[in-house]
Amino acid sequence: MTSSPQEPFRLAAVHGSVSGALLSRHAKVAGTLVAAQRDVLVVSSLVDPVPAARQAVLGRGIRFRMLVPDHVRTTAGPARRLGRLARQGVLIRTMPDVPLEALVVDGTLAILPGEDTHDVAVLRLPSVVAAITELAERLWPIAVPFTGSDPPEAVELSDRDRELLALLCEGRTDESAAAALGVSVRTVRRMVSSLMNRLGARSRFQAGVKAADRGWLAEEAHR
Repeated sequence: MTSSPQEPFRLAAVHGSVSGALLSRHAKVAGTLVAAQRDVLVVSSLVDPVPAARQAVLGRGIRFRMLVPDHVRTTAGPARRLGRLARQGVLIRTMPDVPLEALVVDGTLAILPGEDTHDVAVLRLPSVVAAITELAERLWPIAVPFTGSDPPEAVELSDRDRELLALLCEGRTDESAAAALGVSVRTVRRMVSSLMNRLGARSRFQAGVKAADRGWLAEEAHR
C-alpha cells in the first residue's frame, strides 16, 4: 500500500504487505508524540492524521490541537470524525486552507513530510523549529473553533436553515426572521450560531459569503 503526498502523517492500519519505510514513518511519529510533555499542534489537510498516537497523548493530559481546512465542517464523514475528536478533548480550529503540513511538539521539534512520501522528517534545529512553530501559532488564533456541538446530520442543511439564510441575506433582523419562520428570536439566534459554526465563520457576513460559495443560497433561490 502506498501513500499520496497529501497523506504525510496518516497512521491508519495497513493490511497486507507493509514496507519498511511505512513502519519507519509510523515509529518516528508515534515515538515523537509519546515523548510530548506539554503540547502537540497538528496543521494538516487530513481530518485525523495521527490516530494511533493521539489517544496515548490525550490519556496523559497533553494539550492536543488540530488545525484543518474549513471544508471538513460541511462534509458529513469528516464532520462526524471531528466531532468525536472534539468530544475526546482535542482542540480543533479550521481555516479556508492550511498553508503547510506539519506537526509541532512542545515547540521544540517539528515533523514534516519527507522527500519520500513513505517517510517524514523530524526536525530539531532550533531556528527551523522556531520558524515552523511561529507560523503554526500565528495561524491558531485567527482560525475558527470547531466545537463539535452540532449532531452529524446537521452538516446537511434543513429547509428551515435555507429559509433563514435567505432571510438574513435580505437584511432581515433576528426579530423579523423569527416572525417569518414562526419561531422565537432565541431559536433564530441559536440557528445562526449553528450555521456559523458549521461554515467556520466568525461573522454573519462571512457566513453569508461562505454559504454562497457552497451554493447553499443558489439552492434556496431555485426551490
